[in-house]
Amino acid sequence: MSPGSLALLTDLYQVTMACGYWKLGRADEEAVFNLFFRRAPFRGAHAIAAGLQEALQYMAEFRFTPEDVAYLGTLRGNDGARLLEPGFLDYLASLRLSLDVEAVPEGTPVFPHEPLLRVRGPLAQCQLLETPLLNFINFSTLIATKAARICEAAGGQPVVEFGLRRAQGCDGALTASRAAYIGGCAATSNVLAGMRYGIPVRGTHAHSWVMSFAGEREAFAAYAESLPNNCTFLVDTYDTLEGVRRAAEVGKLLAARGHAMAGVRLDSGDLAALSVAAREILDAAGLEQAAIVASNDLDEREIAALKAKGAAIGVWGVGTRLVTAYDQPALGGVYKLAALRGRAGWEYRIKLSEEPVKVSNPGVQQVRRYADPAGRLLGDVIYEEGLGLHGAGARVDAAGEFAPPAGASVEDLLVPVLRAGRPVYEPPPLVEVRARAQAQLQRLDPAVRRLDAPTSYPVALDRPLADLKARLMAEARRER
Repeated sequence: MSPGSLALLTDLYQVTMACGYWKLGRADEEAVFNLFFRRAPFRGAHAIAAGLQEALQYMAEFRFTPEDVAYLGTLRGNDGARLLEPGFLDYLASLRLSLDVEAVPEGTPVFPHEPLLRVRGPLAQCQLLETPLLNFINFSTLIATKAARICEAAGGQPVVEFGLRRAQGCDGALTASRAAYIGGCAATSNVLAGMRYGIPVRGTHAHSWVMSFAGEREAFAAYAESLPNNCTFLVDTYDTLEGVRRAAEVGKLLAARGHAMAGVRLDSGDLAALSVAAREILDAAGLEQAAIVASNDLDEREIAALKAKGAAIGVWGVGTRLVTAYDQPALGGVYKLAALRGRAGWEYRIKLSEEPVKVSNPGVQQVRRYADPAGRLLGDVIYEEGLGLHGAGARVDAAGEFAPPAGASVEDLLVPVLRAGRPVYEPPPLVEVRARAQAQLQRLDPAVRRLDAPTSYPVALDRPLADLKARLMAEARRER
């Protein structure tokens, strides 16, 4: 939402580390960082990559304005003296990104430990981008994944994102609407998101509309008179089934005037039982095409449970639990240094941890994806470009190895998006990103997509990379 510079959209320690690199003469030392997540969200097996368009725009426009630099000049250290010396501020004022960045296109299914972005270039520049890139990628990927799960539960029925009023601020709302559309939502109630991103917008009316009239039937009739081509009536202001009957009466009047009632919306009560009864009322009135829309704190598990009960719901309005990622509010993506350019070439770096899942992978990484002749995804291999691709490796998430079968088609997931600081990738229209996500998800085994206890998708470290990682781990532990 900000019309000005976003260079200060970062943590202070990114700026102070950049200052330290500059003072030590290391600011232009070549480095490689990888952005990835360690665990798939929502107890699932995969995520949907999103947020690249915002990240690419941020990098393309990255500048420290005079106002930014002036503000940084006011910061003070623990002793009260200025924190950042004038020479470093001059460095920031003249800084223009010269990085090379590769990224996984939005709408692509991705898995733990796979780099979603690979950033290569001057160390200080790489460091300054850590926080904003994580901000853009983490939240968008989280919401796109949540939306994909909800749409999976809906089984092809339309899902409309209704979350603006419960979102985390205006920026959060816009980002969530965009990411939810990537994940499969058919429309949004967010009009600004509709204008900005070209997402279809949908809406009904509120309880306040009904309460502003003397009676419910009068309220429905007045709405039909005002907006005959947008009549989905909210029927639970007083008595839900009586509301459906009154909506059906108005629906028949609309039909006589050449308009079609779109449907009714249920927002409370036993949605399964009420939807079945509402369907009977609407069908008896000759309104078989009128949809039953359900809302009220829905998510993938609530939708799955309602469908298991035989609910006669045709459209799902999902708000709070989608745009806030209610059951897991953060993805937990990280951005780790993987290599530094030394005199003799790349010097690989690794982060150790007592938790194996938190041990980072070294090197200039790429992900190769394998598919069978029918297009079904078989597994991925993370490899180090300088070491070359061996084709088989140790599994990241379980014991054993993944060896792609002969005849499998291949695709490298990371594509160039920035070269020497200039964009070289044209983000596709959002509708194409959404279509890509839907097509790619269909290539996954349904057991990998299922909501609970999904089958693990094979992700392997290529053998040379696995050997490099094991050696670096052993060396690092000896040095501790």
